[in-house]
Amino acid sequence: MHELNDVISPEAAGSLAGLFRERVKRTPEAVAFRQFDTASSSWQTRTWKEMAQEVARWQAALLKEGFKPGDRVAVMLRNCREWVIFDQASMGLGLITVPLYTDDRPDNIAYILQDAGARMLLLGGKAQWRRLQEVRDRLETVQRIVSVEAIPKGDFSEEERLVSLDDWTRGLEGELITHEADPHGLATIVYTSGTTGRSKGVMLSHHNILSNAHASQQCAPMGADDLFLSFLPLSHTLERTAGCYMPMMVGAQVAYARSIQGLAEDLLTLRPTVMISVPRIYERIYGRINAGLEEKSPLARKLFLTTVNIGWRRFEHQQGRAGWHPGLLLWPVLKKIVADKVTSRLGGRLRYAVCGGAPLPPPIARFFIGLGLPVFHGFGMTEASPVVSVNRPDDNLPASVGAPQHSASNSPMRRQPPRQRGRAPAGGGGEDR
Repeated sequence: MHELNDVISPEAAGSLAGLFRERVKRTPEAVAFRQFDTASSSWQTRTWKEMAQEVARWQAALLKEGFKPGDRVAVMLRNCREWVIFDQASMGLGLITVPLYTDDRPDNIAYILQDAGARMLLLGGKAQWRRLQEVRDRLETVQRIVSVEAIPKGDFSEEERLVSLDDWTRGLEGELITHEADPHGLATIVYTSGTTGRSKGVMLSHHNILSNAHASQQCAPMGADDLFLSFLPLSHTLERTAGCYMPMMVGAQVAYARSIQGLAEDLLTLRPTVMISVPRIYERIYGRINAGLEEKSPLARKLFLTTVNIGWRRFEHQQGRAGWHPGLLLWPVLKKIVADKVTSRLGGRLRYAVCGGAPLPPPIARFFIGLGLPVFHGFGMTEASPVVSVNRPDDNLPASVGAPQHSASNSPMRRQPPRQRGRAPAGGGGEDR
C-alpha cells in the first residue's frame, strides 16, 4: 500500500524552497537520498534533516559572497546530493538557479553564463575546470567559482575566483532560510538548444514547476515507499521536475546512479520502483537480452517468445482492448520461470518505467510490457516545466504519449483545457535538448 496522504500541494509549498522546507518539517528522519561513496565503496544515505543542515551551511557561504535575491547562480555537476543542496540553498535565498550540462561545449557554457549574468559557478572538479580554460576570460560576470573536488595547485588553481567546496563552507553553519518568494516569480532559467542559433533561456516560475510535479504525481500512485533511480541529467527539466521535485513532493527516496555503464549493477543493488529514462537505455537492455537469447536452445527461445506474446495479450486484456484468451492461464507459470528472471535483473521492483525524449520502438515497448515491466510513454518540453502528457497505469497505449495532464495554467506556455481522451502518437516528441 502506498501512502498518498503526505503529498505536499503547490499551495502548501508556495515555492520550490518552500517544498523542501515542508518536506523537512513533515518527515525529518526519513531517508531522502542515496549516493555511492567511492572512499568507503558503499552507498550512503542522508535524511531530510541532514540535508536541511547542509543546505543551511551552504546558504551561509552564499550570504558571505554578498548575493542578493534575484542574482543568478549556475551549477554544472553530474547528478548528486550536492546538486540538490546548491539548488535549494540558492532558491531559499531568492537566487535564480541556472543549470548547465556537464558535457556542453566550453564556448556555449561561457555564452550561457554571460547571457544569464551568473555571478557564481559550481562545478565538479579538475576535468571540468581544465575544459573551461579556453573561455576563462569570457566568464566576466562570475565572481566566485566553487569546485566540489579540490583542484591541486598547478592545475590552473592560480585563478583567484576558484575555491574548493570544503574551503568555501569551512566553519560555517546556520539555520535554514526560506525566502518568501512569489509563487509566480522566476525560479530558474533553463537553456535549451532551440531550433536555430544560440541556446535559449526558458524562464520558469516556482508555480510552473510545482504545478507540473503535482499533476505528474496524480497520474499514478506513488509515495514514501518508492525509490527513484536518477541518471538522466538534472540539468534536463524532465529529471529535475519528475526525478527531484516530484519525489520531494510525495516523500519518496532518490538514489543517484553511479554511471550509465554501471546502471545494470545499480538496478540490482538499489532495486528502484521508479525509473525515468530515454529510449536508448531500454534499447541497450533489449539488445543485451536478445544477445543472450541467441546462445540459448531453440526451445528456450520459443519459450521466451511465448512468454512475451502471452504477457502482451494479458496486458491488452487488462487495458480493456482485448478479450480473455485461454492462453492467459499460462501466465502464472511463464511469469515464474521466464519473466521474473528478466525483471529481477532490473531489480525486480520497478512499477513505473517512464520513457520520454523520443519514441520507444513498438517492438521494444511490446517486449518489456510483455515481460511485465510497465513502460509508460510521455511527452514534454522545457517550456511546459516539462510534462505535457503521459500514459497512465489504467490507460496505457504504448503507441501514444498519453492524455494531457490536468493541471492549472503553466505559463509561459498557457495550456488549453485538455480534450477528453485526447492523445498524440508516440513519435518525435520529447523535451527540447
